[in-house]
Amino acid sequence: MTSHMEIEYCYPNLNYSCAKNPQLPGTRAALYIFISFCITVTICGNLVVIISISHFRQLHSPTNVMVCSLAVADFLVGFIVMPLSMIRSIESCWYLGSLICKIHSGCDMMLCTSSLFHLSFIAVDRYCAVCDPLLYYRRITVNTALLLVLISWTLPFVFAFGVVLSETNLNGIEEYTASLSCLGQCMLLFNKLWGILASVIAFLVPGTAMVLIYVKIFSVARRHVRVINMRADNLQQADKSKSLDSRKNESKAAKTLGIVMGTFILCWFPFFVVTAVDPFLNFATPAILFDLFIWLGYFNSTFNPILYSLFYPWFQKALHILATGKIFRNDSSTMTLFQVNI
Repeated sequence: MTSHMEIEYCYPNLNYSCAKNPQLPGTRAALYIFISFCITVTICGNLVVIISISHFRQLHSPTNVMVCSLAVADFLVGFIVMPLSMIRSIESCWYLGSLICKIHSGCDMMLCTSSLFHLSFIAVDRYCAVCDPLLYYRRITVNTALLLVLISWTLPFVFAFGVVLSETNLNGIEEYTASLSCLGQCMLLFNKLWGILASVIAFLVPGTAMVLIYVKIFSVARRHVRVINMRADNLQQADKSKSLDSRKNESKAAKTLGIVMGTFILCWFPFFVVTAVDPFLNFATPAILFDLFIWLGYFNSTFNPILYSLFYPWFQKALHILATGKIFRNDSSTMTLFQVNI
């Protein structure tokens, strides 16, 4: 009986070691299997998006440049962040030292913020395509998209690693963090100021802006369709069909990316709310709940390729070409993935 009640430590032979959270072997195994499956889906799914957009010429567009870069961010979440977080969450221990902990925390924050930047710029891209189509191809070029991608990586990198490495997020709560300090721990805490700043700057402001942009997009798209229908008598049937198809395609693309954006917000909203509120509650949020919210955010990177497979026919066809080995044909890059209305 007493052997089952003994406390296990991350480093049993070292002083100041963190204590492990006890778990049944079956629960631990089930968690490893489930999270490993999600990591595999995240890596493989986003790799298909990256390869498809990079390889097939028909997908070389400004929007897809940003979608591809977003998939790279999601891929890195699955390849770098999730495996280490899996061990930390299930074993309740960190075995890789303080430096790797800081790098891991910096990557975690950077990739989340980078995803939000990508989605914000994609929202602006869709706004220009639907609301100002005549100037879209002049304003939004591949070079413009590459510049926005560069911004989406550079600013989050400076922000995330600037905060983590400078430890400004710990100003004023040094005593609290010192009381929790033990060997085998890797936590990213925020004081009151940075809890609010991180949530507002990295989530609330861009998230709200994206929602407003997509509301405007769908409002304009509906108005365009009504105008085309009202002018039907002055248009030949072919011209009317062409205009309607063009509007429907732009609206469908915006709707699909809007769903991707909405999924991102739903996945990360609980984490950022807790991040902002927890310092004012003297960090009373249970560790298991905080961990659950973090993983809900991680799973957003798993959901994105699944959403692409459900709503993008080109993704389904590209996946079939990859799975059947047709991608190794000499002419595979010029294959038609979707029909273009001319």
